Amino acid sequence: MALRISAAVERWPVAGQFIIARGAKTYVDVLVVAVSDGAHFGLGESTAIYYNGETAESCLAEVEAVLPQLEPMNADAAREAVQTLLPPGAARNALDCALWDLAAKAAGVPLWRYAGLSAAPVPLVTAFTISLGEPAVMEADAARAAARGFGLLKLKLTGEGDIARVAAVRSGAPHARLIVDANESWGDLDIAAEAAALAALGVEMIEQPVAAGQDALLAEVRAPLPLLADESCHSAADVARLAPYYDGVNIKLDKAGGLTEALKIADAAQERGLKVMVGCMLCTSLAVGPAFLVAQRADWVDLDGPALLAEDRPDHFGFTGGTIAPPARFL
Repeated sequence: MALRISAAVERWPVAGQFIIARGAKTYVDVLVVAVSDGAHFGLGESTAIYYNGETAESCLAEVEAVLPQLEPMNADAAREAVQTLLPPGAARNALDCALWDLAAKAAGVPLWRYAGLSAAPVPLVTAFTISLGEPAVMEADAARAAARGFGLLKLKLTGEGDIARVAAVRSGAPHARLIVDANESWGDLDIAAEAAALAALGVEMIEQPVAAGQDALLAEVRAPLPLLADESCHSAADVARLAPYYDGVNIKLDKAGGLTEALKIADAAQERGLKVMVGCMLCTSLAVGPAFLVAQRADWVDLDGPALLAEDRPDHFGFTGGTIAPPARFL
């Protein structure tokens, strides 16, 4: 049955500011794709990978460009076709997830069952992101997050003064688990020494210490903490190339181009004995749904995108006691 596909950009305000090494955001523009076969309706959401040059508008244009090819197809054929019509990225993610949603509804089963999970997804501990700032600000933010029940905090770092920032967060949240995201900023540092200093403060994992494409800088690094590839890992094909340098990968559906490729990345990583993290960009609960399925097999979960917004969609994922739980409709 032929499809009807539409796409639009929505703007959602951030609660306060979200600050990383590349800048600050007070809102996020997301791409929402709606797909119908005339009897059922599927939705998908994505956030542009800005460090790859994407914008919400460019992703919208990508989707609109392939609609004439996809709309004559059924949902399964369209989902297969979009894997080659569009590269990994946010445009493909929104389409892919909308087509998964449509196909599951047409089959009359929950998405988790249609995606091949053996059991319904369960609530998971999720990281809560502490934005980049002065140590005193990050300490206060960490204390507030801990008071809200978040026991796993993810710190954004910048390559300068990071040990002081982590020490301040440790002071503000003395009992929290800590992971850090260097956001490609440690290329000029002694990474092993930096990691050792953070390990002494209780940090348990470091994301993307060097710039994507410069992963070989890690070849001789003997860090006491796992190093995970984020910006360097976009597809299952990347896993073999990255395995000599990293201990794991961070899977984001916006990078991977949807649930289809995200599941393949998780398979490839676990086949090589690598750890898996599942993360997200700033987003609403609509985008978190498919990622939550992949997160059921993750060592670390970082799906706090909706918790960083000033508001979320109705019937949204819940954040209680540091966990993320799906709404009843998802089960």
